[in-house]
Amino acid sequence: MVLKKLFSCSVLLLFLICCDSDHTKENKKINGFALGTSYSISYADLSLNENILEKEVDSILKIINSSMSTYLPDSDISRINNGDSLVIVDKHFQKVYNTAKLVWEKTGGYFDPTVGALVNAYGFGPEPSAYVVSDEMRDEILTYTGWDKTYLTTKKTIQKTNPKLSFDFNALAKGYTVDLISDHLRSKNISSFLVEIGGEIVAQGFSPKTKKVWRIAIDDPNQSEERKFIKLISLNNAALATSGNYRKYKINKETGKRSVHSINPKTGNSFPTEVLSASVLAETCMIADAYATALMVMPFTDSMALIESESNLEAYWIIENEDGGVEEIVSSGFPSE
Repeated sequence: MVLKKLFSCSVLLLFLICCDSDHTKENKKINGFALGTSYSISYADLSLNENILEKEVDSILKIINSSMSTYLPDSDISRINNGDSLVIVDKHFQKVYNTAKLVWEKTGGYFDPTVGALVNAYGFGPEPSAYVVSDEMRDEILTYTGWDKTYLTTKKTIQKTNPKLSFDFNALAKGYTVDLISDHLRSKNISSFLVEIGGEIVAQGFSPKTKKVWRIAIDDPNQSEERKFIKLISLNNAALATSGNYRKYKINKETGKRSVHSINPKTGNSFPTEVLSASVLAETCMIADAYATALMVMPFTDSMALIESESNLEAYWIIENEDGGVEEIVSSGFPSE
């Protein structure tokens, strides 16, 4: 592992420094909103009709929403969460479900898409909370939390040992959708493109503007007028995903230090963590997305060991040290820029 001191940072923002905001002859771009966030697709192909591609992307997004959106009451995941055990899930749900199971196993249970009720109870979710969780409340929620309390049948239905258990694939669905759109572009014989949804990214080939591999910059948020970056990453035929606690923290009035909490899905406890953000490089964006989420709740030493043991994963952490300073740590194979 490599450690070096950073001067300041509390929020990670990904900035595509090689993407033109304008439509040029070399670079075409589609922007929009989906899955509760913004998306951007940049690609190099003079023959491909942008309107047709945009409609095709919309179709992909609709399929994913109807399968895995918790905001749509008639989506497959909403029906399953509401107790419908007869829903036959589509191939997309199956792939996401099986990946969630894999990462749950690899992380020893620290990645768990059934933990939403605990997140809400501690006040880190969208639902209001008193921020006080008693031992009794925690233990009650744990009775219907846990990936081991669910399984995918041979009939492609989802069964739960407790009807209160609910899924939230937010930590995988964006990454999976980026992968789907990327595969669609490849099917169109587009060799150079960048697909981004809510900061989750797949890049392939070269930027039409610079004729070099795509470069991703991570913003230093503590800046005034002049924009500054913390890290530049060259990305080619790879996926990058980032998770962070930097928007979910409190300031200790006496010490001035951040108090960042994550939820341990195995114990149900909310615990302070020094990890402010984690970025993961992987072959697919869904894998990168899931592991980036897991690294936020795993003990830091365990997460470092996990990434170093997986040959297809690299990671970049931003942590707060004991002195209140902010540092960045990269795995041994993480690119230098």
